[in-house]
Amino acid sequence: MQICSSQNEFDKFGVAGSMVYTDLKQALKIEKKVYKLDLSYKIFDQKLYEKLYKLSDLQALKLSTNNVTSFPKNFESLYNLMYFASYNNALTLFPSNLKPFFNLYYFDLQHTKIDSIPAQIAYLSKLQTFKFGNTDDTLSLPVTFKFLKNLRELNFENVILDSFPKQIFKIPNLQFLYLSNTNTHYVTKHFERLNNLEVLILENNPIAAIPFEIYKAKKLRIISFRGCKNLSNLPESISELQNLTLLDIRGTQISSNRVEELKFLLPGCEIKF
Repeated sequence: MQICSSQNEFDKFGVAGSMVYTDLKQALKIEKKVYKLDLSYKIFDQKLYEKLYKLSDLQALKLSTNNVTSFPKNFESLYNLMYFASYNNALTLFPSNLKPFFNLYYFDLQHTKIDSIPAQIAYLSKLQTFKFGNTDDTLSLPVTFKFLKNLRELNFENVILDSFPKQIFKIPNLQFLYLSNTNTHYVTKHFERLNNLEVLILENNPIAAIPFEIYKAKKLRIISFRGCKNLSNLPESISELQNLTLLDIRGTQISSNRVEELKFLLPGCEIKF
């Protein structure tokens, strides 16, 4: 299932028309009115990295393959950040204090060494998108996820979750849920709590059954169970999802006869099989 690239998301944030700096040393020389910083594939001196906090106007920061293992000191001084992403950096912990990042809308951490999300994430009151993945390790989620009132998109990929974590279906305004290769064996029955959910992606997981109650997530437009090799059927209640336009069941055990029945049950829906 194709989703927006991080680069496109990075482009959305920061003062309109502002320069994208790609050299940390140059940005630190200017210091003020540096709004966007993309340090992808840049290896820099640790002492320089520790001065990142001086860029207090920064609104969008991307790190990628920088050989860093921790956030720099005084990172909380970057309280204007709206976008933060790190890829292929072996970070071991979240910033020690998340409370100052109340302006953060987009948060993406990939290929880290982090194994738990702190309860402090609830301080990110404006957060709309949270993506975390590619640790191939068990990930612990805090109960405070339910306090992320503005969270619209949640994306976990290539991590081991506690099947379908109950913390997820307590997020009130969730619209987009992506769980791929998360060792999810079963799906919650509490779809009535996901009444704003429009996109449900549960791919490459050992799911064997979908609960009858899926019809209660009435706003669902897109569903993907692609690569769920143990899945052999879907409940007929799925026909009550009147807004459903795409159902992807490629790589499942659902028979061609059942596909024909689903086409009849979902006449306005594209079914990929």
